[in-house]
Amino acid sequence: MNTPSRSAGPELRAQPESQLQPQPDSQAPRDSHAPPQPRDLLGRPLRDLRLSLIEACNFRCPYCMPADRIAEDHGLDAGSRLSFDEIETLVRGFARLGVSKLRLTGGEPLLRKRLPELVARLAVIPGIDDLALTTNGSLLAPQARALRGAGLRRLTVSLDALDPGRYRALSGGRGEVADVLAGIAAAAAAGFAPLKLNCVVQRGVNEDEVLPLVAFAREHGHVMRFIEYMDVGTCNGWDAARVLPSAELRDRIHARWPLRPLDPNYRGEVASRYAFEDGGGEIGFVSSVSEPFCGDCHRARVSADGRLFTCLFAGQGSDLRGVLRDGEEALAGRVAMLWNARSDRYSELRGQVDGSRRHVEMYLVGG
Repeated sequence: MNTPSRSAGPELRAQPESQLQPQPDSQAPRDSHAPPQPRDLLGRPLRDLRLSLIEACNFRCPYCMPADRIAEDHGLDAGSRLSFDEIETLVRGFARLGVSKLRLTGGEPLLRKRLPELVARLAVIPGIDDLALTTNGSLLAPQARALRGAGLRRLTVSLDALDPGRYRALSGGRGEVADVLAGIAAAAAAGFAPLKLNCVVQRGVNEDEVLPLVAFAREHGHVMRFIEYMDVGTCNGWDAARVLPSAELRDRIHARWPLRPLDPNYRGEVASRYAFEDGGGEIGFVSSVSEPFCGDCHRARVSADGRLFTCLFAGQGSDLRGVLRDGEEALAGRVAMLWNARSDRYSELRGQVDGSRRHVEMYLVGG
């Protein structure tokens, strides 16, 4: 069988932004007092909010939060974080603008105390139809059932290797893969199956883990997703030579388990999806470096201290904490103004911009 490619099946990416045409809104405003749903300067709506709950992490992964650059106690000051009340007001404001997908991130979000209580508050907000969380999984086993009971709908677990020594090294010497596998099993037992398992692949670092990870996901009925190593932040020493393009990776996997392309679940989906020809589930590839998908990006990110970032590669955020004191309507108005002025498309311009430009660190906005 021929190796799958973009031309071999349904087109999985949108056209470049120069060809992007505004699409009709698929959702009605949440109520008669809601502001008009914003569109940025390239016609992109706001649909997805990635909300960081904490800057702290119990790992020191070199591509995100390297131990030699980030202090051990970073992010542990609870006073700098949005409170549960502020978070609820913020999410209600975003929902008024048409946001229906909410992903809780970190740092490591499972370090946030009383997390199921917060999840229960967010799960009942009108308009939030998809409530998910991304975690490194090391603290998941004892919390999975409570999170499910609180209303969390989906889980994504980062899993960069199965080999214990390799995993420990990739977590900065902090993580044990056995704890993560226990968390994945507990989450599946709690009703989260299938989970999405994310692996950041680096050439010469963990590319030999790819096939074992695919085999693991197939065996347990989970969805493996491979993410190209990105130049997020400024402290990870990003080197383009360590980027393993998704197309090359797809060829390797296809040679072992033949694949066929799948249509996206929705316009703007981040991962390109493929099914195994033998019925063994599906797999995804996130290709921000080799196949930018800025044209359909409808994601906003808010840091744990309440700053809005309109792009994963943004240099600065806009403070929302002050306007939160005035309630969800004021928050929605401020976010709409900022979104209407948005023109970010860094991944499409990579290589054409000043190489000294600073990017927000991944651990501040959850990737």
